[in-house]
Amino acid sequence: MVRRLCDVVLASPALMLTAPVIALAVLAVRWSSPGPGLYRARRVGRHGVPFTLYKLRTMDVAPAGTAPITQHDDPRVFRVGRWLRDWKVDELPQLFNVIRGDMAIIGPRPEDPEIVRDHYTHEQWQTLTVRPGLASPGSLYNYTHGERSLSGDAAVETYLGELLPLKLALDLEYVRDASIWYDLRLMARTIWVILARACGRRTFRDPPELRRLQRHVLRSGEPDGLPPACPPAIG
Repeated sequence: MVRRLCDVVLASPALMLTAPVIALAVLAVRWSSPGPGLYRARRVGRHGVPFTLYKLRTMDVAPAGTAPITQHDDPRVFRVGRWLRDWKVDELPQLFNVIRGDMAIIGPRPEDPEIVRDHYTHEQWQTLTVRPGLASPGSLYNYTHGERSLSGDAAVETYLGELLPLKLALDLEYVRDASIWYDLRLMARTIWVILARACGRRTFRDPPELRRLQRHVLRSGEPDGLPPACPPAIG
């Protein structure tokens, strides 16, 4: 309850302060690429309940059936969209999702329902016991280390087979130790990483969650499990 209150207290003024930026970005998107300024995506939330996630559109409108992930240097991303992605401005409309209760400021990034249904293991469902968030250890690792590995014809297979399991393992480390203080540290790390990337930095140290995960593997052969839970139904 306290963390939910903190999310609302932080997200409400942040949305008001960034509303002019969002409005200008919507105009820039519509000027740069035919189509709507906002992108609505179906994602899986807490306990497997789907919700509509809002983002600024950064890619040309594509027909159904295109790749479900964005590749490194994806040709579908237009120039303004690339800038919005680099600075994470495209994520600002999700502050509305936070205020509505669909998301938290910090939490595992929400995934496409088909990916959750077809590729999450029993343990990985534990990331759905908390609200999805704007940022998490897994999403930061993807931003600093993983995105550049997603290129070519095998990008989807690389994401599903290699990057997604690691992202979820890092986010499980967060779920185990989630607290307000941990959230504040992750907020600070996220801001620093975004500024560093936007200023040209491309190499980053491994996150502390990865080191903890490696210690768990060395101790037990596999990461510690959370209390067992049956996967919630998506619907």
